[in-house]
Amino acid sequence: MAKSDSNLSTLVRLAERPQRWEQQLDPNMSEDILDMLLATEPFASMDPSRFPSGTPLREILRFDTAVRAYDTGGIVIRKDDYGTSAYLVLEGEVDVVIRPEIDPRLLGRAPSVKKSFLGRFAQLWNNNSEPEVWKNPLRRSGQKMNDSYDKDSGSVYLQDYPRIVSGSQTATLGAGSMFGEISALSRMPRTATVVASSPKTSLLEFSWEGLRDIMKYDPALKARIDKIYRENSLKSFLSNHPLFRHLDESSYRELCDAAQLETYGDYNWSGAYKRLAKEGTSSTSANEPIITREDDYLNGIHMIRAGFCRVSRKYGGGERTLNYIGAGSVFGFEEIANHWKNSAQSLQSTHTLRSLGYAHLIFIPTAALEKYANREWAEKQLGKAFTPEINPSDQSENDEAPSAGLMEFMSEHRFLNGTKSMVIDMDRCTRCDDCVRACASTHDGNPRFLRHGPIIDNLMIANACMHCIDPVCMIGCPTGAIHRTSFGGEVVINPSTCIGCGACAANCPYDSIRMVEVRSKTGEFLVDDEFQPLLKATKCDFCVEQTSGPACLNACPHDALSRTNLTRITPLTHWLKRK
Repeated sequence: MAKSDSNLSTLVRLAERPQRWEQQLDPNMSEDILDMLLATEPFASMDPSRFPSGTPLREILRFDTAVRAYDTGGIVIRKDDYGTSAYLVLEGEVDVVIRPEIDPRLLGRAPSVKKSFLGRFAQLWNNNSEPEVWKNPLRRSGQKMNDSYDKDSGSVYLQDYPRIVSGSQTATLGAGSMFGEISALSRMPRTATVVASSPKTSLLEFSWEGLRDIMKYDPALKARIDKIYRENSLKSFLSNHPLFRHLDESSYRELCDAAQLETYGDYNWSGAYKRLAKEGTSSTSANEPIITREDDYLNGIHMIRAGFCRVSRKYGGGERTLNYIGAGSVFGFEEIANHWKNSAQSLQSTHTLRSLGYAHLIFIPTAALEKYANREWAEKQLGKAFTPEINPSDQSENDEAPSAGLMEFMSEHRFLNGTKSMVIDMDRCTRCDDCVRACASTHDGNPRFLRHGPIIDNLMIANACMHCIDPVCMIGCPTGAIHRTSFGGEVVINPSTCIGCGACAANCPYDSIRMVEVRSKTGEFLVDDEFQPLLKATKCDFCVEQTSGPACLNACPHDALSRTNLTRITPLTHWLKRK
């Protein structure tokens, strides 16, 4: 036995099990501050005995909240940003800017402009001889990038804020008000810009994990947030869907009351995915939470609000991926609608639905669907709008179904997130690198992508920004430098406000953002007071300033490259069949 134990010791290694609370959101959270928070609403009215011993209220506040201080003009959240935090006003006031919106340039974003013909022609000789030259005159070696950025607090301030919002419609929130919780929990973009409107404004920031746990054990807070969601976001979503667009106000309230809000998967899926990829293991269906299982009784439909899901069916001894669906899709409707026409038919799910990464869904029970759905419209959609399965027998020659291997490849690598992915046909590609040189000549002498990436058969998905539907790279950018353009929705970086923190590169699950050292016009690398190089984030911007479109695409002499919307599989299969 002793010998056996000795052999076992050579095969295993003792290690501490990872704990959720290994690092505080606010390292300065003291016992005095915790006492103050527990004496403040809504925490003062909470019953600590409702919280389990493993996640007591005090420890949630200790590890999952942070006290943030702002002066007048401090930007708390920006409209259209992604974020994982909610906020409670402890002291002072904040303004929710309703209309008109604040100039995006004041929020750290780049203006939306396209180069004229003369501008594009002039760039042939105006490009810098050295790559990645810093052009912003505010940036100097050893200085802060921008006078509006507070490096210590990580906050950006609007200079002369009262003048900026003069004449604007704003809603003022005072002590005890909460905001940002719906976007934090549902992974949706922020719907408004919020700015501190009084000096010494104090806010309590919740991580989404902390807010989730408090809602789980405090019915009052959960009811409050659910009420806000149902009155605003849920009603807006349902009223814009053809199934329910015909309802009156009273019916919408009843439908919202019947709806159930569900979340599946890992909110921070990009970090988990990158870890699995680094370890050489794929994120297969075994790691994906099951939402509905094939052959189970189907007691309602799932409407996807955010995220992505995998649709599969039993095949041999396993399963085959048939499709992946994202925001706006409906699962389970066709089976229920067919059951309306033939009540003798069993009401079972014909597919399995799993969450890919993180998914936020709205579940509508069958009874509510039967009462409120527009049946006339629904019956016209049978067989085309809600069928998740891709059936080769129903496809024309031009709509040939993708192979099961391609579907697995796309789902495994989460490429279904990309709206402008760089796809390369390796049979046609001669490795001439004209695409790379064209990109470099358009972007400061450095290409904004790598002609490298996962390959299946003759298909490569290159490491170029895919301009995702769910751009997790935008989470955590302190200055708003990474953002969507207003005219096309491309994800771009404003180099003038990028401070080189690397948050976007760390969050990107596709390794499409690179941190590069910036130089002076004469080629010297810029360094700070500690002689550390100054960095900036670079990525494909889809050549948004070029009226001719992406340089890489225009430069390929062999039609080997495409910028394809991978949120739908049809454009890809059509491009692959173009020969």
